[in-house]
Amino acid sequence: MMQSHQEVVPVTIFDEADIHSWQPQTDITVRLIRAITHACKEEPALNAWFDTAHSARKCFNEVHLGLAMDSSEGLFVPVIHNTASCSDEQLRQMINDYKQAVQDRAVAPEKLRGATITLSNFGKFAGRFASPIIVPPMVAILAVGRLYEAVVATKGKTEIHRLLPLSLSFDHRAVTGGEATRFLGAVIQALQKP
Repeated sequence: MMQSHQEVVPVTIFDEADIHSWQPQTDITVRLIRAITHACKEEPALNAWFDTAHSARKCFNEVHLGLAMDSSEGLFVPVIHNTASCSDEQLRQMINDYKQAVQDRAVAPEKLRGATITLSNFGKFAGRFASPIIVPPMVAILAVGRLYEAVVATKGKTEIHRLLPLSLSFDHRAVTGGEATRFLGAVIQALQKP
């Protein structure tokens, strides 16, 4: 965290995805991973590392997603490598396996390395929005707040929809505001599909 504080120029943008059209029992975490993977293809600038010494950004073709997991022993961020190559079932199994390994304090060190972007789903605890910390050399982290229902205007009528709060922090040394907003827009677009 100290390295992040000393090196990163953090900016956070906030928005929400209307997930009213999702089917019951949709796996939120898997959908989030899919949406991030989609957005990284649309706007690869956020699936990157920044080399402070050389002021250079390295973008990656494959998404290696760090999944922030809370435990009584602190925060662990195991990595799901090449998310695009995984089926939904494989993603769910990896998430479950990592949850158990974190709980048992049995995460192998190599499973905690190599992330190119991070997902933090703090909404199961409390809060809608946050300013998540970017861990160098990564340049972005997407945090997801508590799902809630709100009245929205739809085709001239009011309806109650489920909204998912999103907070995207990015390192402004490596990512422009345009790149970040396009990325977040692509995440929202993917999440709002049925």
